[in-house]
Amino acid sequence: MFGYYREKLAAERLKRCYDIAGPRIRQYLKAEIDFVTEHIQSGSRVLELGCGYGRILPGLAQKAGIVVGIDNAAESLHYGSQEIRNYRNCHLAVMDAVYLGFADKSFDYLVCIQNGISAFHVGQVELIRESGRVVRPGGKIFFSTYAKRFWPYRLEWFEKQAAEGLVGEIDYDKTGEGKIVCKDGFTATAVDAEGFLRLTAGLKVETEICEVDGSSLFCILTRS
Repeated sequence: MFGYYREKLAAERLKRCYDIAGPRIRQYLKAEIDFVTEHIQSGSRVLELGCGYGRILPGLAQKAGIVVGIDNAAESLHYGSQEIRNYRNCHLAVMDAVYLGFADKSFDYLVCIQNGISAFHVGQVELIRESGRVVRPGGKIFFSTYAKRFWPYRLEWFEKQAAEGLVGEIDYDKTGEGKIVCKDGFTATAVDAEGFLRLTAGLKVETEICEVDGSSLFCILTRS
């Protein structure tokens, strides 16, 4: 399913999803970026997983010393190179989020927001473990998903995307309780607080869960 973003929802089509977002969705997206940048120290090394066309990279680059965005969709990265052309401290790479081509302890922070934990459709424990590998001890990892009470706005946003043919027609018989299913095979789930705690149990991280803006559920991991 991660190939969906590479094959069907890349570059201009992905950007269009954000262009049609209503005011409440835009508030949610901004709140996520603001929350992360508030926690990042100036001059730090930051890695973003699933950066797409580089939507949040400029915001990170204004605070960090070096920012690297990775995605498995080369088309999105090529399109995104224009988004970051004025940020010399920002770099892009085609890469699989569970097989990162970086040495251990390469970054101070790792960012995987806007429900990447579910949207990637990879092994979630493996994703968290690989994220921890490339972050230095004491560094932080940010995962976010949707808050339960944000469901009506989330569903409305996907309905807009479906109406424009960006994703398939929504299958309402299978959609509900935090899960969106489209008739073309696209699915979007979420992780709750208990789920994050289960995923991080036994890993060498300190786990903090918090809700932001009534729209995002953040899992912040501090690498031991």
